[in-house]
Amino acid sequence: MKDNTELFETVSVPRAVRTMAIPTVMGQLIVLIYNMADTFFIGQTNNHYMVAAASLILPVFNITLSLAGLAGIGGGALVSRLLGQKRPDEARRVYSFSIWLCVAISALFSLGVLLFMDPLMRLLGASQDTLGYARDYALCVIVFGAVPTVLSGTLAAFLRAVGESRKAGFGVTMGGVINIGLDPLLMFVLFPAGREVVGAGVATCLSNCISCVYFILVIARLQDRSVLRLCSPLRLPEAKSVGGIFAVGLPSCVATLLFDLDYIVIDKLMTAYGDAALAAVGIVLKAERLPLNVGVGLCQAMVPITAYNYSAGNYKRMNDVRRFVLLLGLLTAGVSIALYETLAGPIMRMFIDNAETVSLGTDFLRIRCLATPLMFLSFFHVNLFNSFGKGGYAMFLGTFRWAALNIPMLFLLNAWIGMYGLVWTQAIADGINVVLSFAVYKLFEKKSGLADRLRGF
Repeated sequence: MKDNTELFETVSVPRAVRTMAIPTVMGQLIVLIYNMADTFFIGQTNNHYMVAAASLILPVFNITLSLAGLAGIGGGALVSRLLGQKRPDEARRVYSFSIWLCVAISALFSLGVLLFMDPLMRLLGASQDTLGYARDYALCVIVFGAVPTVLSGTLAAFLRAVGESRKAGFGVTMGGVINIGLDPLLMFVLFPAGREVVGAGVATCLSNCISCVYFILVIARLQDRSVLRLCSPLRLPEAKSVGGIFAVGLPSCVATLLFDLDYIVIDKLMTAYGDAALAAVGIVLKAERLPLNVGVGLCQAMVPITAYNYSAGNYKRMNDVRRFVLLLGLLTAGVSIALYETLAGPIMRMFIDNAETVSLGTDFLRIRCLATPLMFLSFFHVNLFNSFGKGGYAMFLGTFRWAALNIPMLFLLNAWIGMYGLVWTQAIADGINVVLSFAVYKLFEKKSGLADRLRGF
């Protein structure tokens, strides 16, 4: 752990962030690409019912990723803080408890989707034309794929927590590359025509299983010099630590669930405007994730370093990391707006050759991309509070953003403006939320005394 301790404590801020961020961002981009790959290859059938079905399942699949956040982000951030406090034994217990927690929750979620499959599909807005495709896709990626997906995400988070960002990033990247390779093989070669959605779902499930095996092997090799263990019996940490896991993990999970609920509401309301509009917004919601996933990767790289230094009392280094990541995220968002405004049409045509879908999607993407810097600033502050172990602040910002702003405004603007009101909601709601996020952070600095400590540097 010596090299990783130096990474957290003494390596220059740009180098430390670069070391943690490059593999993490690459992993996030590959995750995005392989999620988009399903839509891309399904779109090659020019069957917008298949595209719409895959779009309907995306938010539910993302719920599995939020479950990884409960154990991985909550437990991982706490492990980083415990290492900063020089408490490796308690860090091992937190890791053990978190792994068992993630397996239990993901198994229950998988079972629930299986038992309530058809009502869930109807609730999501599946029409008679999309129901069968949606059911097949959900069976593969959620019912069979939930446990390996959640476990992979959780193990990756713990690897980042102890400074092994490269290994975490490689595992995520490897799974994505395998998914991309399996998609055309299974969809157009091994599975018969009309079963392309099943082929895409099987490719995603298999790739996540392979990625999970990789992470298990990495943990096995690291266990002699790390707090992470391969065969980890359930070891209960201190009650305070259990509370710390949920204090950070639960807000992260709830915020992600509300984010996915927002997508579900968009899909549900967009069904009123036809399957072409639903397919178009489904593509846009994936395409817009490129800069957002870069931002997520930057924040994931930031959390272990800021958590470690906040816990160790090195507030100057913590603040330098915060500012550096903030600058990188905003620069990425600015570049993405320019690219999307210029290339929206060609981007849509990459996914589907349907004139109505392309036309609607081009308009949608040019509007939605304006929210990119605002979205980054919103989840940046949530991740910052997570790294401090201040789950109450993170819960407030994450919940208010979606439950009080985004989701209610979807209904309001849909009733007021119509289809394009659904598309404008993100920018308007996040604009309000960013102002609130900065105000809450300044309040935290003042109440915690952090502002006084930083003023001396």
